[in-house]
Amino acid sequence: MATALANRAASDRSQSLLKLSFNFLRSFSTASANNPTTTASSSSPASKKPKRKKKKNLFEVAQFLPNWGLGYHMAKTHWTGVSYQITKINLYKDGKHGKAWGIVHKEGTVAADAPKKISGVHKRCWRYIPNLTKSTEGAPKLTKSPETVPTTEAPVS
Repeated sequence: MATALANRAASDRSQSLLKLSFNFLRSFSTASANNPTTTASSSSPASKKPKRKKKKNLFEVAQFLPNWGLGYHMAKTHWTGVSYQITKINLYKDGKHGKAWGIVHKEGTVAADAPKKISGVHKRCWRYIPNLTKSTEGAPKLTKSPETVPTTEAPVS
């Protein structure tokens, strides 16, 4: 029993000496990492890259337009002179996915008579074309028809 206590005391001393030497070495390594010359160069504004703005799919662009963009012109960013006038949108529940149909416009004139399903609506490259005005020729006009006031007829006796 006495030998076990002596062995344990010797191992505790050697472990504490080992811990001290590791702590001593660690203090040197952290001191060099906190060197002001290295931190100043890494935190300079020129080395930080600005965050890139996430581009939007067709539905994320259309959600901010009135009536989910129906009647407005949208195009992919890399298209030149081509746009779609949105005629119909089927949204899925999350509001960021779905299907869309539109009439193709090339150089501002109608290129097709019938609406066509738009491909690539989920790709993140869509933009709203503001200089093309919303055309009302394809959209139904909402006018109130003159309604007759219902009259109550007297019962004929």
